[in-house]
Amino acid sequence: MAGNRRPTIKTVAARAGVGRTTVSRVVNGSDLVSADARSRVLAAIKELNYVPDSVARGLVTSRTNSVALVIPESESRLGSEPFFAALIRGVSAALAESRTQLQLMLVRDQAERDQLTESVATRRVDGVLLVSVHADDQLPGMLEDMGLPTVLAGRRGADERLSYVGSDNAGGAAEAVRHLLSRGRTKIATITGPLDMDVGRSRLAGWRAAHQEAGVPTSELLVEVGDFTLEGGVRAMRSLLERIPDLDAVFAASDLMAVGALAELRRSRRQVPGDIAVVGFEDSILARHTDPPLTTVRQPVEEVGRTMARILTDITLHGADRQQVTLPTELVVRESS
Repeated sequence: MAGNRRPTIKTVAARAGVGRTTVSRVVNGSDLVSADARSRVLAAIKELNYVPDSVARGLVTSRTNSVALVIPESESRLGSEPFFAALIRGVSAALAESRTQLQLMLVRDQAERDQLTESVATRRVDGVLLVSVHADDQLPGMLEDMGLPTVLAGRRGADERLSYVGSDNAGGAAEAVRHLLSRGRTKIATITGPLDMDVGRSRLAGWRAAHQEAGVPTSELLVEVGDFTLEGGVRAMRSLLERIPDLDAVFAASDLMAVGALAELRRSRRQVPGDIAVVGFEDSILARHTDPPLTTVRQPVEEVGRTMARILTDITLHGADRQQVTLPTELVVRESS
């Protein structure tokens, strides 16, 4: 739209091919509108990301006592990654304190994105908690443009404008690598998270920083890009072993990928930690039940969820300003290193 101007009721009416009175009736829930006209108006609202002035005011002056936790991932990812379960527990606990209802929304395709847009446009939620944000994800910008209070789990980058809560990803990764260096490991590879996510880039930056701090050279051969899945950890570990047979340590940017790495090391008859030490990131319940138990960087995932929910409540209830919070991590040493 020219000059990125905010769409008006006139713009919506023109796009839907109806009068402004019809748009107003749809927005205000009137029954005096045909099904066809209502459908066209709602489609135009979604397409234009239109927020009526009355709705924008309502976001400040009234509450639905409901917030959406939006996760742009599949059900299989939601069920297989302990991170999501822990985050949801933290969010739920904090929202219970303010008697706010939680709506879990998986946004996997355009239809579900449209459903989210309609929920925002018709003010069915007071705010959004957004998880698993990739660099090219348009959801944060859309929510910001629509004036809906939004808190991210982690940031998109160093210049993040929205409120967010995350962990010290770079610092935690650096501590993991320092630990491996202190154990005499000299060829420490890393399995990264997706590099279109700040969490992936930051943990890779921590791996590099610890090597540089110790004066130990690194090589791109020691870096394998992963995807935070168990299968991704298996593939990445296999690729690293093919390139660097004398590898003696690996830092995986998530516990789930570390579990995959352990499985591949077992298949290739490498001893852990005798031949290759392994460190993960998160300290999920998986870390305590691997063989051997996994050394990992503990990030306070439930506390991330609780803090996100409290910040959103502060904004929706009290009009608080943007808050950006980074929580500390802690290395938990077990038998894998």
